Amino acid sequence: MATVALKGSDRTLLPGIRVLGDADPGERLEVSVLVRRRDRPGLQSRIAALVRGDSAIAHLSREQFERQHGADAADLAAVRDYASSQGISTVQQHAGRRTVVLSGTVEQFSRAFSVHLQLCAHGAGTYRGRSGTIQLPAALDGIVEAVLGLDNRPQAQTHFRLRRPLSGSRKRPASAAAMSYTPIQIANLYGFPAATGANQCVGIIELGGGYRPDDLQSYFNTLGVAAPTVVAVSVDQGKNAPTGDANGPDGEVMLDIEVVGAVAPQARIAVYFAPNTDAGFLDAVTSAIHDTTHRPSVLSISWGSAESSWTQQAMTAMDEAFQAAAAIGVTICVASGDSGSSDGVSDGSDHADFPASSPHAIGCGGTSLHASGNRISSEVVWNDGASGGASGGGISSVFATPTWQTGLSVVRSGGTKAALNMRGVPDVSGCADPETGYQVRIDGTDTVIGGTSAVAPLWAALIARVNQLNGVAVGFLNAKLYQQPTALRDITQGNNGDFEAASGWDACTGLGSPNSAASVSLVSPRRA
Repeated sequence: MATVALKGSDRTLLPGIRVLGDADPGERLEVSVLVRRRDRPGLQSRIAALVRGDSAIAHLSREQFERQHGADAADLAAVRDYASSQGISTVQQHAGRRTVVLSGTVEQFSRAFSVHLQLCAHGAGTYRGRSGTIQLPAALDGIVEAVLGLDNRPQAQTHFRLRRPLSGSRKRPASAAAMSYTPIQIANLYGFPAATGANQCVGIIELGGGYRPDDLQSYFNTLGVAAPTVVAVSVDQGKNAPTGDANGPDGEVMLDIEVVGAVAPQARIAVYFAPNTDAGFLDAVTSAIHDTTHRPSVLSISWGSAESSWTQQAMTAMDEAFQAAAAIGVTICVASGDSGSSDGVSDGSDHADFPASSPHAIGCGGTSLHASGNRISSEVVWNDGASGGASGGGISSVFATPTWQTGLSVVRSGGTKAALNMRGVPDVSGCADPETGYQVRIDGTDTVIGGTSAVAPLWAALIARVNQLNGVAVGFLNAKLYQQPTALRDITQGNNGDFEAASGWDACTGLGSPNSAASVSLVSPRRA
């Protein structure tokens, strides 16, 4: 059978891994196959009009989007038929998500896509890995755009940091005493417009861990607000599964829910749980965007990893999912990372975190926020030094400079200034320093937490308030942010390693943090 290499599917084994042998040929797995969409030029034209602020362009409903830009039935059938010919069954398909989920064995998938799957050891765990490219039958060339899930290595990391005692060289200056705030206090310091998020749904993406309702009830009782309605949505067999470890993914899940629920207490919260793989991550995002039951108007994503750890097919698929969100009117807020300009990669180079680096997401960086009474006394780039965390930010090596960043410059350490020649991250920022962090409750324990993981849900909750006030979802917000920078509080001091803060946009804190009720002027209602 003639085959062709699937563009962008090349993958290598993780550095430092040990190959234990071939994967069990009888192991069962699920694989997500993404097919082309209808009328891609039409969708790109629509997004360009939204960026321009064309008032004649309304958001599509999810149902309209599926009809106009979802998968063609014949393409879905072609994938199902090929899978069946290989003894692989179809678990589900969704035209709007243009996804077919297949189930079979390692042996069947290895034969169907000409891959060699191996059992690999890394750290304290193992994963099913592959290297090289995926091969498609010639009949599916041009139809299939991604095959995800063959390799089930952990794709993303959480972006939160628990406050820890300072020691050694990390002694805190007397002028920078540790502080902590409730999410409500932070929203008030930033002057969020008065609203509750009523009639809105905020979607939260989680790739592990879980929450306990009694913890949430106790937390919100302490804040003096009613506990929000929270529903867990299972994707690819992911579940709300608390581990009991506050240092693990439970910390992420509880932080995200508690920030959104405190700042937008009347918004419904849908938490999409999926496995921490490239397939699980994408499926969680597309499930949320195309969810016709809960219909979130904004998504908060606090997971990610350096662009260099992703395949091109996975990044393209995620960015195109965000484009679908823009057309539907769903805003995407993504944490930019907690490891400064390196994004935790030890090769000595700068790295941007994905999916924050998607030009169709709002990348959310971090600051250190100090207040006196009910006023901000200082706000600088979050950077705890070499042994701590720092606001993720930098220049994408994948995505071109979007139109709304054209003409910007980036300032590197030492004051060197250069034109921004690729997508710059982040776009906005907010309080993220654990030493000026958020008071939360995780697995029965009250603690203080930070990281850009807190900034994504903070911005999502702000947008839920704005959506409520406007009576319509604001949707794609990136271009508006850059057109109205005075709606942001410019952060001009500090660095995140190789990049320095500067007047206007910078690769540490973007355009800045929310600036009083001016934030609501970022958008004007776009009604259908």
